[in-house]
Amino acid sequence: MSDPVLRLEGIEKGYNHGKASEILVLRGVDLEVAKGEIVALVAPSGSGKSTLLHIAGLLDKPDAGAVHLAGHDLSRIKGRKGDRARTIARRQDVGFIYQFHHLLPEFTALENVVLPQLANGVGRAEAETRAADLLARVGVGERASHRPAALSGGEQQRVAFCRALANGPKLLLADEPTGNLDPTTSDTVFDTLLGLARDTGLSALIATHNLALAARMDRVLRLEDGVLVPA
Repeated sequence: MSDPVLRLEGIEKGYNHGKASEILVLRGVDLEVAKGEIVALVAPSGSGKSTLLHIAGLLDKPDAGAVHLAGHDLSRIKGRKGDRARTIARRQDVGFIYQFHHLLPEFTALENVVLPQLANGVGRAEAETRAADLLARVGVGERASHRPAALSGGEQQRVAFCRALANGPKLLLADEPTGNLDPTTSDTVFDTLLGLARDTGLSALIATHNLALAARMDRVLRLEDGVLVPA
């Protein structure tokens, strides 16, 4: 059996509240996400799910515990060497999708998907070909030359999906990816996301309030009192 794409071991994270107290939002979280597995994370607002996703994606550091991504323990490497290793891993191995698309407004849909590839050292011609292919696969290929303001909310989020997948990550992390859309558009856009993940064999950890969407994933976990439990 191959190593999981993501393994979290004993993750703890707290935040200072006032001068003398600390709120512990993660209390020894353990999690494995296998290759090709799509896991739903269900939790109310303020429970720490965004913190957990940020730690899993190497955007934040845990107070305790280990983060293994693609077989590498990236939480224990110290100093500049560690920062460099985490930056490379984020760029190459992790894709992020948020509730709000965060597309760059001055660039077209195609350019928004090209830019992360250029930052990763891909040549422009290759980056544009991959971007156009991804946009076509999610049904917005004909909108490639439009800027975000000219796209609907669902179209903008589809472009954000493509941007997250542009560098061929091993792990997709999504924080309420359809939470800003109306129910009908949400279902359609989620179908696109799920289909794209299945087609590419991508591993994913997707936080959502929508229990119906969560039930369509391979496994559903709930963040409760700072630990993960089966939902």
